[in-house]
Amino acid sequence: MTQDTQKIALVTGSSRGLGKNTALTLAQKGVDVIVTYHSSEAEANKVVSEITAMGRKAGALQLDSSDTQTFDGFVVQVNQVLQDIWQTEQFNFLINNAGIGINKPFSETTEEDFDLLMNIQLKGVFFLTQKLLPVIKDGGRIVNISTGLARFALPGFSAYGAMKGGIEVLTRYLAKELGERQIAVNTIAPGAIETDFGGGAVRDNKNMNDFIASQTALGRVGVPDDIGGAIAALLSEDNRWINGQRIEVSGGMFL
Repeated sequence: MTQDTQKIALVTGSSRGLGKNTALTLAQKGVDVIVTYHSSEAEANKVVSEITAMGRKAGALQLDSSDTQTFDGFVVQVNQVLQDIWQTEQFNFLINNAGIGINKPFSETTEEDFDLLMNIQLKGVFFLTQKLLPVIKDGGRIVNISTGLARFALPGFSAYGAMKGGIEVLTRYLAKELGERQIAVNTIAPGAIETDFGGGAVRDNKNMNDFIASQTALGRVGVPDDIGGAIAALLSEDNRWINGQRIEVSGGMFL
């Protein structure tokens, strides 16, 4: 495969959790990956090592998704790593995955909580994608990660769910406006997944885990492989005609 045809993905928040699984799954499918991390460079480098062990190319970059003032510098670094590793100027796939979870009742959610979620989950995605547009190839793809909590309501996630609802609307607008460049934009909305996200509550709290499993048609809580595989499948050439859609990957929660 030549440098012109080799697919490259940039996965934000890919040093752990769903982002890590997505990066590794894409590598298994033959896609090279730019990994980003917020604070754990060592974990990101481990992901890079796992990808290169598969015979694929990868690089890691630090990204603070909450600070739009750093995005210009991040794009410069993306350009540099594309030149250094791939001798190219653009990548194919952007997966906006980086995020945090805050579980607080509506009455106790502070403005600081709200702003932090807004900056990472919505404002950060909006402006990072905007800054990266010149570096995404025509005919590329963007996948924004949402949540089942934008469809159904569970107490404690009003701010988080609201931000992800905004992401789903943004996805449709991006699909419309980037159509002239043949860039397809979709949303993957995971259900509850056993990771360390939000302090690992879904994974570690047996009562919560059992409740979610009881409300899921397939009878269990999701695992990272369920999501990484779905994202990789959406980015395959077979699914090139899917655009502007929200795809929930939850095993059938709260049907």
